[in-house]
Amino acid sequence: MLNIDPLYDPYPSRRSAVYAANGMVATSQPLAAQAGLDVMKKGGNAIDAAIAAAAALTVVEPTSNGIGGDAFALVWTQGKLHGLNASGPAPLSLSIEALKKAGVEAIPTHGFIPVTVPGAPSAWAELAAKFGNLPLTESIQPAVEYAERGYPLSPVLGSYWRRAFNNFSASLKGPEFQPWFDTFAPNGRAPEIGELWSSPDHAATLRSIAESNGESFYRGELAERIDRFSREHGGYLRLADLAAYKPEWVEPIGVNYRGYDVWEIPPNGGGLVALLALNLLKGFDFSERDTVDTYHKQLEAMKLAFADGARHIAAPHSMNVRVEDLLSDAYADERRRLIGQTAQLPEAGQPPKGGTVYLCTADSEGNMVSFIQSNYMGFGSGLVVPGTGIALQNRGHNFTLDPNHANCLEPGKKSYHTIIPGFLTRSGQPVGPFGVMGGFMQPQGHVQVVMNTVDFHLHPQAALDAPRWQWMERKTVELEHTTPSHIVDALARKGHDVKWALGSGSFGRGQIIWRLDNGVLVGATEARTDGHVASW
Repeated sequence: MLNIDPLYDPYPSRRSAVYAANGMVATSQPLAAQAGLDVMKKGGNAIDAAIAAAAALTVVEPTSNGIGGDAFALVWTQGKLHGLNASGPAPLSLSIEALKKAGVEAIPTHGFIPVTVPGAPSAWAELAAKFGNLPLTESIQPAVEYAERGYPLSPVLGSYWRRAFNNFSASLKGPEFQPWFDTFAPNGRAPEIGELWSSPDHAATLRSIAESNGESFYRGELAERIDRFSREHGGYLRLADLAAYKPEWVEPIGVNYRGYDVWEIPPNGGGLVALLALNLLKGFDFSERDTVDTYHKQLEAMKLAFADGARHIAAPHSMNVRVEDLLSDAYADERRRLIGQTAQLPEAGQPPKGGTVYLCTADSEGNMVSFIQSNYMGFGSGLVVPGTGIALQNRGHNFTLDPNHANCLEPGKKSYHTIIPGFLTRSGQPVGPFGVMGGFMQPQGHVQVVMNTVDFHLHPQAALDAPRWQWMERKTVELEHTTPSHIVDALARKGHDVKWALGSGSFGRGQIIWRLDNGVLVGATEARTDGHVASW
């Protein structure tokens, strides 16, 4: 039984948790949530709804994801949890040696060097083929219509779009970046809040992906356009890289946290960091959320988890330790002893050998999906393939050029990935999907959502609305402006370098859907975004 109090809300906001019996789609854009629900009402299941929402998000929230990005999914269906890793590898021609020869000493944020093979279109096609009720053409149709007819920008979306335009105008000067401005600033500026924006190129590309079940993107006309654009501007991505790509079905990894099993995608995904932190925190007792002891222990556990993640997370074949060793109780006991009464500098341990959008869906058949998709750092690389609307991601920026590091750049290798879908079960039964988007805030958001739910019994909306913290580096932590002031002062006395953030933009934007014992769905979305829970 999910032990939450549906009436207890210590962090009241404009939103209330949403209850429904037949189906639910929660994401950061109302239009995308409604697209998923519309597909469900036409006979689609939760998987089809997730595809519809994900495809729509590439159009109605391009500031955070795109057709040229990556995706991960956790899918509960037919009594089992399935994991899909649709992140792409580095091109085969991209290596440390090639970059050093070109005089590159560090992987840049924008341009062709950090571009890796996009995986998102393959995720949509794979999910539809394996678990969907509908053909991809029906699931993607709402996204096609929004791209063709246009839609008005919502407030948070418009703010991020304007910020990206200003940053790109100042920093992206080469001719390879002009297609981005042609696509996302067709009038020489970012579209305004409430202004209609459309992209026929997006529509044509989405239609091509749907009609070919993704083949055109990896082995057809779209792949040829990507290859041509890369060659014209000295990029490394080639037709052969796209043609060789396939998404991977993986076994989710998890830890038991006070009777609940918390599940994540295994490396190269960064969900391991959230599990490492929860494994440390389950050794403490927490009676209240808003105490300095709770905040301090959470932050110290998070620092240790991130240190281990930075040292060890990489593509599976490159990891120098086993995931099961990192998540062992013996290793957690050893690391937990490092958490004292004052802030410490984080260091990785050695266990014994042995920009992003998030959405979740659920239907009356028992299917549930936790899905996350991203270009990274907002619009990604700043590159748009001419005439397609395909904004290419910059996930390769997470590689290191240190050949001795587990996450060093290698041809055909996947980088350490920040985007992570989460899922909660209890006694082998689904509780539901959850996620918090936002770079390296994501595992920190997962830990806080799980603890708010399990330790402090908050219903989904209260669990999301609660003030957030995030560890930044060394002893520096950032606290949301709604954090009680006595917490801020007390953490500073414990040696934390506390920054009090005036806004909420850097603290992630999440969604939750829980299934109650009677089958009723209860969902929530962030007050920090334009989010919406569509239900029926």
